[in-house]
Amino acid sequence: MQNPEMMTIRELGVYLKIPEKTLYRLAAERKVPGFKVGASWRFRKSEIDKWIEGQESQKVYRA
Repeated sequence: MQNPEMMTIRELGVYLKIPEKTLYRLAAERKVPGFKVGASWRFRKSEIDKWIEGQESQKVYRA
């Protein structure tokens, strides 16, 4: 039974439209919210959505 709230690194890559390699780096640097289960990364969709909102609020606007 799959949990749509929990995503693997591959699923998160598809969701964010960025390469898995980039996500591994971001996760290891704690720049994206996630946790490890053994050797595998897992991400909660609700936490990723909050993180996205935070990233959007940090936009730099240039005139």
